Amino acid sequence: MNDNSTKSIWKVIGASSMGTLIEWYDFFIFGSLSIVISTKFFPADNPTAAFLSTLATFAAGFVVRPFGALFFGRLGDIIGRKYTFMVTLMLMGGATFLIGCIPSYETIGFWAPLIVLILRLLQGLALGGEYGGAATYVAEHAPLGQRGYWTSWIQTTATFGLFISLVVILLTKSFLSETQFDSWGWRVPFLLSLVMVYVSYLIRKKMKESPEFSKAKAEGKTSTNPLKESFGNRYNLKFVLLALFGAAMGQGVVWYTGQFYSMSFMKTVMHLQSDQADTILGIALLLGTPFFVVFGWLSDKVGRKWIMLGGMLLAVLTYRPIYEAMYQLSNVQQKTKLNETTVPSSQQNSTIITITKSQYADGTEMSSSKIQHQEGELKGKETVKTTVHLTGKNYILLVALIFIQVIYITMVYGPIAAFLVELFPVKIRYTSMSLPYHVGNGIFGGLLPAVSTYLTTNAEASNTPQFYLAGLGYPILIAAVCFIIGSLYINNKSTPPNHE
Repeated sequence: MNDNSTKSIWKVIGASSMGTLIEWYDFFIFGSLSIVISTKFFPADNPTAAFLSTLATFAAGFVVRPFGALFFGRLGDIIGRKYTFMVTLMLMGGATFLIGCIPSYETIGFWAPLIVLILRLLQGLALGGEYGGAATYVAEHAPLGQRGYWTSWIQTTATFGLFISLVVILLTKSFLSETQFDSWGWRVPFLLSLVMVYVSYLIRKKMKESPEFSKAKAEGKTSTNPLKESFGNRYNLKFVLLALFGAAMGQGVVWYTGQFYSMSFMKTVMHLQSDQADTILGIALLLGTPFFVVFGWLSDKVGRKWIMLGGMLLAVLTYRPIYEAMYQLSNVQQKTKLNETTVPSSQQNSTIITITKSQYADGTEMSSSKIQHQEGELKGKETVKTTVHLTGKNYILLVALIFIQVIYITMVYGPIAAFLVELFPVKIRYTSMSLPYHVGNGIFGGLLPAVSTYLTTNAEASNTPQFYLAGLGYPILIAAVCFIIGSLYINNKSTPPNHE
């Protein structure tokens, strides 16, 4: 590539990545704040049910993504990539901003979760159209033989979006008291998205259509019915199904296990302080994100197939020992207690609180708050909230265990945009690649937090040994099936013969 071509592709990467990053930020804010949101938009009398309802609402945004892929993919293949993902950007930003404006369940009752669900569905539709457009747009600007490298920059945006959502939450918390954040501060990350979306809109407005699509359009080779040509053509449908069951669904569960299930596991199973869990995940993401580009570049040299499938196989073989090690880092039953102090009872907001603090030989600290409710729906009941704080070697080990999972993510996710783009011809590429990607990620991956939390909760209620590992059965099964199908049927060459 000459200097002008390099500058041109970097402008494309910058404009595409900025918008996609902000859309992922908008989408992940909900997941990052799921524990807080469960107390705002759902009934407070059953915290576990409220949290599961929040995860289900979070998952709804993923489930609807394939419909966004079909709707916006069709538009992208007919009118162009640029204008389509301008629309998705505005739709995502508007829905995210409005989530920050919804009154709580205590104020408007069942309307709160209903409105949240509708807005999550709109977010899912928007993201369903965004990713395929951005990946296709960048790939169609990239030189042949370098698509893995250049599209891998788009792959970093999802992780950076989650990372930025965690940073914004932590910064907001640092400027506000715990009471202020719980009362209204949690809305700030949602409201900020409006500013970021506007900046991204201004940048994207200056972009030109991709050269491959422009050439196809000038030659009259664009599709008039992308849906029919993508899914009504048996030859093309075979590649759509291969993309889904041989790559995308395994990639989806590995991605969401390493980033969302790990976060939920730290907070709800290990009982880590919320800020500490967010910080640990943020550090691991920051350290691991450059490997998206490394594996994208490597896939140009050695092929996409075995890098992606290698990440899935490693996940299948090591998830259980990794999560067992994570759990033991905070398992105080296996630690030597040095001292324990109990703070005298205090009354706050019509509840009587007794706090017991314990310190252990390896530096672990645990705080247990016993709450006796004096009024409201929980009147007469006693609940206990436990939080654990890790220090020193244990803290570093937990970062390392999350980092290993992020490496698996970069292996499966770094090459997949180039892999999907190269499976399909230009005239139906946006539609054909978007559907398997968003079914794999939106349904197989997006359902993971809710399904895994449900499995873990049931296992704990049934007193199952190592109940905390029960939720891993879902991602291990899906990744294993995908590995087998991909091993047998995916061609390690970049593009299937005679498909273009």
